Amino acid sequence: MKKLLFIVAGLFFLSACNNTPASAPTPAPAETSDWEYIKQKGELIIGLDDSFPPMGFRDEANNLVGFDIDFAKAVCAELGLTPVFQPIDWDAKEMELDGKHIDCIWNGMSITPERKEIMSLTRGYLNNRIIIMTVPGVTVNSKDDLKTLNVGTQAKSAALEVCMDDPIYDELENFFEYGTYEEVIMDMDTGRIQAMIVDEVLGMYKNSMRSVSFVVSPVDFGDDLYAVGFRKDDKELTRTVQQTIDNLIASGKAAEISNAWFGADIVIKP
Repeated sequence: MKKLLFIVAGLFFLSACNNTPASAPTPAPAETSDWEYIKQKGELIIGLDDSFPPMGFRDEANNLVGFDIDFAKAVCAELGLTPVFQPIDWDAKEMELDGKHIDCIWNGMSITPERKEIMSLTRGYLNNRIIIMTVPGVTVNSKDDLKTLNVGTQAKSAALEVCMDDPIYDELENFFEYGTYEEVIMDMDTGRIQAMIVDEVLGMYKNSMRSVSFVVSPVDFGDDLYAVGFRKDDKELTRTVQQTIDNLIASGKAAEISNAWFGADIVIKP
């Protein structure tokens, strides 16, 4: 009889347990936004090519310097973030970004249709036009004026590619390619050539360090806009950085950085 009572009691206990209301499921944690992810980390990992003066490069003491370095530091200071500059293989920049080894690409990166498709980009903050610079006393008011001059540029450069795509290229009888822009400038100074075709950011940077400046022609070979690139879905982070860039432009801080590197304010205004 005792055994039977024990079995009945046990069944009653199990039945009571099975009738206990189930506790509510634990809600899934809210997904962290791309901007919240960066805020929680407290740092922005910036991918760059550290051999691209004047945007980002090593000085004689091996310190990382450049316009983009100073500009990124100013943006991060406004956002309360620590900038972490990560040199990368430029050809693998998209993989570095998508793999979250870096949070953005900020190093004189041109806006292209292809990059618009695979990245979230800020608006252009610098226009790296391909410009014409001449020695003092020589004026170029149209590309046709180049026909009578000795003209130089760096081989395998963006400036050379753009120039070769222009109809004027086939009409330049005295056009010279050099290994580096330093060689181009040396021949400008000695009078062997009277004009050079160069990226504006590099030309203005070189000009800012000269006692006698080269003359910038009012004619150029077209625009080349630089932007900051983020992962395709990082829209909030992109907007946050863009707004901070706009604030630095409005406050005059961006112009201050530009003048320090280029001797002029060449930052694009919103």
